[in-house]
Amino acid sequence: MSDSPSLAGRALRRLTDALSAVARAFAAVARAFAAVARAFAAVARALDPFAIDHLTVARLYIVVGVVAGLWGATDAMALRAEALTPGQGIWPAETYAAFFTTHGVTMLFFFATPVAFGLTTAVLPRLVGTDDLAFPRLHALGFWLLPPGLLLARSSALIDVLADAGLVATRVRPPVVGWTLYPPMSVQEGTGVTLLLLGLSLGTLSTIVTALVVLVTILEDRTVPWARLDVFTWTMLVAVGLVVFSFPVLESAIAVLLADRVLGTSFLAPPGGPLAFQSMFWFFGHPEVYILVLPAMGVLSYVLPRFAGRRLFGERAVVYSTLAIGVLSFGVWGHHMFATGIDPRVQASFMALTLAVALPSAIKTFAWITTLWNGSLRLEPPMLFCLGAVAWFVVGGVTGVLLAAIPVDRVFHGTYYVVAHFHFLLVGTILFGLVAGGYYWFPLLTGRRIDRRFASAHFWCSMVGVTVTFGALLALGLGGLPRRMATYPPQFAPLQAVATLGAFVLGVGQLLFVWAVVRALLVGDPAGDDPWGLHERGIEAREWGAE
Repeated sequence: MSDSPSLAGRALRRLTDALSAVARAFAAVARAFAAVARAFAAVARALDPFAIDHLTVARLYIVVGVVAGLWGATDAMALRAEALTPGQGIWPAETYAAFFTTHGVTMLFFFATPVAFGLTTAVLPRLVGTDDLAFPRLHALGFWLLPPGLLLARSSALIDVLADAGLVATRVRPPVVGWTLYPPMSVQEGTGVTLLLLGLSLGTLSTIVTALVVLVTILEDRTVPWARLDVFTWTMLVAVGLVVFSFPVLESAIAVLLADRVLGTSFLAPPGGPLAFQSMFWFFGHPEVYILVLPAMGVLSYVLPRFAGRRLFGERAVVYSTLAIGVLSFGVWGHHMFATGIDPRVQASFMALTLAVALPSAIKTFAWITTLWNGSLRLEPPMLFCLGAVAWFVVGGVTGVLLAAIPVDRVFHGTYYVVAHFHFLLVGTILFGLVAGGYYWFPLLTGRRIDRRFASAHFWCSMVGVTVTFGALLALGLGGLPRRMATYPPQFAPLQAVATLGAFVLGVGQLLFVWAVVRALLVGDPAGDDPWGLHERGIEAREWGAE
């Protein structure tokens, strides 16, 4: 009987300990939820949808751009999953074509340019010595045209999801016309193309409005003299100038397509209509290539010297080369149409101009490499992505120069060679350059430091992913495999599998980036006034409050 109280006491103590452990666990969970709630409240304040100050709107631009990029990347993963097998695998041919269309449209119009504009409008007032952008409300309007444009452009897939859930009664056939929207197919296809064109029209208008705001800010509100203007601002001045002259042509082409589709006009009817549309599209489309790549070039020219411990070599030559690209870019659009049978004399002139535009790009490359030579390199995350972007720009540039030659273009036109060349630039240079700028200005945007370990893992996954994926696609193109095909001959299956593996490694890298950003926002260290130690090394950086 004497043992009963002791047994009861031990049981009571165990019960008390268990309850205490449960209470501590609940308290830890409550603290975690409180931390997450505080983080979400901070994010909500930082992303105030009613604000018009340049920094808040810039954050919104970057967030929507990153969301669009991840959305477009899921299309790419779907395409690569289908390419694992030579025959029809996961998706039918029509679905494969729809993924191809939405991937191209999303990445080109709703990811790269919005992120570049977000970074630019975040730092531009400090770089040119103003308090805000010239027209803050127009800047906000430019952003708010973007999300509905993205949703409209991709709404056919969203409507299908709602139909599967029983929330809507009708389905919309997804657009399968490719991101170039060539008629007559883009005139004859179903409602999904109309929604895509309406979304593109809003996205184009958004880009024009923001470009005008940036242009006026640099030209009219700038207090820094031209002689002291930094190379990033010069580059963005040329980029937004290209937008002002080229995007209205795209808007006009979209309007003509919509008129033929909705009003029953015949502006683009064969035989001359499709060729006329191609001329309009590529008159916009090749300057668009430089509109995409110039912000990345500006980031490289601005950020790379700061981690090389030297001034940018040949800074004036780099600025002049940027101006030359802006002029020459309007004279090379015809090389996209070598296979259409245009006059051989016209083809020769476009070939010459396309080869000529490589010269100012080469000037930039040599300037970056010379800046690195004997420099005191600091391999921080922004510098890693700058180095990767320079390397891939060389690869993408060399493969592109070959396509400028008419005989070579006729051999490789419509093959995976073109896909590899373009993605070496789009992913290897443009994405790497924008990420370098994102990491460099992340403390300015958020007040937090990002974990270097995750950023480095992001870089190496991205570097390996680009090498494997687009190296394999380049080999497929050299082998003559046509692009945009859901099925292909079995002998190309090994290289397709390698490309798919590389694509998933690249995708893992981008997930690491998202995790690094979320982690920094939740528990990142405060950034301080000089997060990269530039002031103590005597490097001028106006965005960090340098004198």
